[in-house]
Amino acid sequence: MAKYAKIQKNIDGKERYSITPQIPGGYITPENLIKIGEVAKKYNASLKVTSAQKICIGNLKEEDIDTIWEELNMEPAIKNICSVINVEVCSANFCKRSKYPIIGIGMKLTRKFHGIELPGKVKIAVAGCKNACINAYTKDIGVLSGLDGKLFIVVGGKGGLNPRKYDLLAEGLCEVEVIKIIDNLLSYYKENGLEKERLSSFIDRVGIQEIKQSVI
Repeated sequence: MAKYAKIQKNIDGKERYSITPQIPGGYITPENLIKIGEVAKKYNASLKVTSAQKICIGNLKEEDIDTIWEELNMEPAIKNICSVINVEVCSANFCKRSKYPIIGIGMKLTRKFHGIELPGKVKIAVAGCKNACINAYTKDIGVLSGLDGKLFIVVGGKGGLNPRKYDLLAEGLCEVEVIKIIDNLLSYYKENGLEKERLSSFIDRVGIQEIKQSVI
């Protein structure tokens, strides 16, 4: 299979693939947006804005994919599924409900943690208020702002067929403390997690109190 692509469909024996370039926090420059559009037009591709703040480029032929990556000159959104695969960032800096301009720390978390290999995939979301319109409570790690503008971290949230309520990991934090605690958490998870064990399952197995004592 072509690098950093997945099979999208198979019609009459003809496979089509999709790729997803990395768009930190969902914020993209006009130049890169134009580039994606030009590539999609050139290769008769489909474009889908995903719920994970990415743009999926689909309907691609396998033989074109390596050339497309060269023309895009962008990093793939996911290189290894067992890693931090996404950091979603809300529009707090431009939202009237925001209690904290979260975009800055969202980009810091992306630069520091995106792509690091772990026992299972991890999704992070940061939100500027408790309303959490990007569903930070249902991500593996959520960073949110309280009414006082202080940050807090929730972990282990999960939606889907077997939903799990988040655990509060720490509160009353500044940005430096948030980054340090998440760094400690991911290191602890990497050292002690089982192969393909999601963070929510890891928390259930180890216990939130043990994790708090080890990472805070």
